[in-house]
Amino acid sequence: MPLKLPDRLPAIDLLKDENIFVIDNSRATQQDIRPLRLVVLNLMPIKITTETDLIRLLSNSPLQLEVAFMKIKSHTSKNTPIEHMRAFYRDFELMRNEKYDGMIITGAPVEHLAFEDVTYWNEMTDIFTWARTHVTSTLYICWAAQAGLYFHYGVPKYPLSQKMFGIFEQTPLKPRLPIFRGFDDIFNMPHSRHTEIRRDDIVQHPELTIIAESRESGVSIVMAREGREFFITGHAEYSPLTLDSEYKRDLAKGLTIQMPKHYYRNNDPSQPPLVSWRAHANLLFTNWLNYYVYQETPYNIEDIH
Repeated sequence: MPLKLPDRLPAIDLLKDENIFVIDNSRATQQDIRPLRLVVLNLMPIKITTETDLIRLLSNSPLQLEVAFMKIKSHTSKNTPIEHMRAFYRDFELMRNEKYDGMIITGAPVEHLAFEDVTYWNEMTDIFTWARTHVTSTLYICWAAQAGLYFHYGVPKYPLSQKMFGIFEQTPLKPRLPIFRGFDDIFNMPHSRHTEIRRDDIVQHPELTIIAESRESGVSIVMAREGREFFITGHAEYSPLTLDSEYKRDLAKGLTIQMPKHYYRNNDPSQPPLVSWRAHANLLFTNWLNYYVYQETPYNIEDIH
């Protein structure tokens, strides 16, 4: 089934070139079906890229999805045209009374700050609280995962001596969970972060379950509230060239940055990446939509609580 997206969203044309079936609002109104309502709080600096990456994964589902984009009023994006933000994003305050079957909260380039020092922290905590009563299941990604675990459960983050940067092998610890249906015994996930959460802090909270981790990159997925919350420390949604772009951007700025691990063919940045995570990324998002959103959300969306 197609994704229902805002009219003229740039991702529509980009993904049609990849033979991904998407429709805009005008065409969707002609279909008599209740789509799953998803909201994306996109905190990444280059929002159009993140929109496209997420929609690409969400499209790999037989379910019809209606995707909306949320923004926070207390922060202005510097890397996305203001016309794009006005056309496709709405402030949280305007969406506060709405309910959604699923939500995705992305990472943000504010890892170097204490959570309370982030200029939009108060609004973020309002959204975290709101999601618990207005959304059936929420995916927290990278910084959002650390922020959500800190706000809801008091789990701290720690600075890393060097950036966790590359593709890292993960092991499902609860392989019989529906989120891992179809997974192999190991799977790869991109990581790009300067901070970490630690197993020892998480296991002190019986309401949290570590469901995937890596010997090299640490805890990667934490589940809470029987799947109403997933905290993912990596970036399963990344496209093949995202780490390459980040690496070359930082080199051009003269920053000290190590080459992403386990990423380039023959460990040579002049060669293209060896893509090893996309199949499991698609499974992860499809399983989340099917087993934790579609099969758990009420038919009457107003019954979410």
